[in-house]
Amino acid sequence: MAIRRQWKKIFTSLKEISKLGFESTEIEIMHESQLSQFKRNKEKIRRICDNLNLNIIDLCAIFPDIVSLNDDLRLKSIKHFEECCEITIYLGCDMIQLDSFRPPINFLGKTPYKEAISFGHEYKVDIPLGFDWNVFWDEMVDTFKTCSEIAGKYGLELCLEPRVGENISNTDSMLRLMDAVERENFGAVLDTGHLHAQKEILPLSVEKLKSKVFYVHASDNDGRDNFHLALGKGTIDWESLIKALAKHSYKGYIAIDVGGTGYKGNIEEDIVSSKVFIEGLLNRLNLLG
Repeated sequence: MAIRRQWKKIFTSLKEISKLGFESTEIEIMHESQLSQFKRNKEKIRRICDNLNLNIIDLCAIFPDIVSLNDDLRLKSIKHFEECCEITIYLGCDMIQLDSFRPPINFLGKTPYKEAISFGHEYKVDIPLGFDWNVFWDEMVDTFKTCSEIAGKYGLELCLEPRVGENISNTDSMLRLMDAVERENFGAVLDTGHLHAQKEILPLSVEKLKSKVFYVHASDNDGRDNFHLALGKGTIDWESLIKALAKHSYKGYIAIDVGGTGYKGNIEEDIVSSKVFIEGLLNRLNLLG
């Protein structure tokens, strides 16, 4: 019964996204159970999207064990990732996304990202005696090389989103990972909410990443807490950010990424107002096309 409700919610969400005036969306596959459901329902998802003239532009594959030091768990997640690549192609999408997830250390008490974005908590950690960051890093690099090659086999771009509290949490760690992976189809999701909360200078992040910005998640906050607010309701310098993207000929999508933990407001109104905000800015800068 819970699974049927979940799928009804997904189908309803696609219709609501279209009703709000969007022609494109991203979609998530989270864990093995949802992957199985997607494999059984992909035809229906594609049919609904076709009927709505709604394009799926990014599939986010969420399998935290893809960075596990347990070989069996990691290889199983890589297999699931390839199955997600197959679904991505079936849905007419040309980009798949991964996250880097939490480091394999012991959290004593509260755990970041156990369910969603959280902040304002004190995290106590214990570094296992046998843990070696360099060994873990090399394993993670090999994993993302493998995933890039799998994605490339299907003609897909693979993007990764630096997120607060994860193994790849900022622009410079993303640059280091891309340098190590060395695959043309491997690039970054520029998530304005996460990076602004990391106290990054967003136009400088674009300048560092250049053409390796494959996708943009747009939300606003005050640079202190990792809220994902409507555009214009925080302190992000949107004009400078858009000019930096234009300088490097960014032609990809800007996804409205409003909501989540700590969010208060009318989600539909804030999504629409963010769409109007970014389209107005692009139009004013003669970049809407």
